[in-house]
Amino acid sequence: MLPTFEIAPSAPQRGSVIWMHGLGASNRDFEPIIAELRAPWLRYVFPAAPVRPVTINGGVPMPAWYDILSFDDPPLREHEPDVRESEREIAALIERERGRGVPPEQIVLAGFSQGGAMALHTALRSAEPLAGVLVLSAYLLLPERFDAERTASSRESPVLFAHGRYDPVVPFRLGRSAHERLLSAGYASRWEAFDMEHSLCIEEVHLLASWLAERFAVKR
Repeated sequence: MLPTFEIAPSAPQRGSVIWMHGLGASNRDFEPIIAELRAPWLRYVFPAAPVRPVTINGGVPMPAWYDILSFDDPPLREHEPDVRESEREIAALIERERGRGVPPEQIVLAGFSQGGAMALHTALRSAEPLAGVLVLSAYLLLPERFDAERTASSRESPVLFAHGRYDPVVPFRLGRSAHERLLSAGYASRWEAFDMEHSLCIEEVHLLASWLAERFAVKR
């Protein structure tokens, strides 16, 4: 199983967030924003991607959920066997949360860039609905497999896309087209754009906080 860094809930737990980092990054990258999310009733699980050579970076080994073969649009961008391997690893983390008493409908998959692409990819293939999916500055992996591989249950998982209008790494149009593809297939997909590049901004963090509060609102 992938190594993880975790932040335990400091209030009675309502769910878990499994959050994947971006290419070449650390699984502690998003630790500083957790307090801003104002959701102490969540357990945050940050897995570390395997270190592998990345073609677009001259074959230099770095933490990566999959090799990126080129800057072309998918499906020419990603190495499919790596994507499948990472999907299995993330699915294993979902099962571990189930074993800790957190069912899939109380689990959010989240990620930035490569990590966001993996969150979406894995959620679309889930046999059970999730609490939601956060796709931050990311895109749809293996788009030619979308119709054949997405599950009926995945349509019950709300999806939030957040993307920078000036993103030079993951083009704005790739994120937007992924959102539109989900909308056309009947998903509850929401799109939000921000005046930023390939990053997060405080307005986006506040959006994530309100979205999580909605997902895990206490029912009376």
